[in-house]
Amino acid sequence: MATDGHGAAWLCLAVEIHHRGVTTESTRNATKPDGDGEDVTSASALRPVEAGPGVLVHPTADRRLAIEQWLASAHIESPAQARRDWRRTGVALLALGTLFSAVRIPLRLALAPIGGVRPSAEADDFLAQVLEDGPVICNPAGRRYYALVPASMPTTWHQAADEWRTDEVDCLGRDTYLGVPRLDRTCLETASLDSYWSVPMASMGSLCAPLAVARLIAAGKHALSDDEDGDQA
Repeated sequence: MATDGHGAAWLCLAVEIHHRGVTTESTRNATKPDGDGEDVTSASALRPVEAGPGVLVHPTADRRLAIEQWLASAHIESPAQARRDWRRTGVALLALGTLFSAVRIPLRLALAPIGGVRPSAEADDFLAQVLEDGPVICNPAGRRYYALVPASMPTTWHQAADEWRTDEVDCLGRDTYLGVPRLDRTCLETASLDSYWSVPMASMGSLCAPLAVARLIAAGKHALSDDEDGDQA
């Protein structure tokens, strides 16, 4: 990697690779220089979980570890490699279709109901509300959101998924890999445009409800349609 007198040059790549029938959805970062790559824990990485009567809630550190281990088990090589990738680059490549799948939604569609045109704290709050705190990854460089959903959704919702493709929405499952950011990446970094958790995963295996994702897509399509009608008026 080229460097100058001020340090390492940074590169953020939004990659979608088709190779032998396998698709890779990844936002990767160049490795940080020695001394800057520590795994820093953010106090806001996991949102508090409200406990109801008789509900056992694990401390934040325990929940974080459980989530990390659960996600790491989907790594294309091994859980240990996932943890190394998160430490070194901030992103690990995880296989979809076993533990979870993902619905890829263009930013303009996802944020159309609030008139959003770029990732922001307001956009994150909106997605958390409409997706009921289901986990969402934002790829600012690719201007896309990835809603993490049950592994079966590409099959059980295949008719809707076929219709969504006309709006550049794709339901990604088996034979697809997703670049998943480290759990403490929960804020937009405008300087680097690294992928981050727009809505952090609240607990191990907690995913977006397919119906909530479908409603978000429908609301986005409706808002974009209204905008087009207004422009023509």
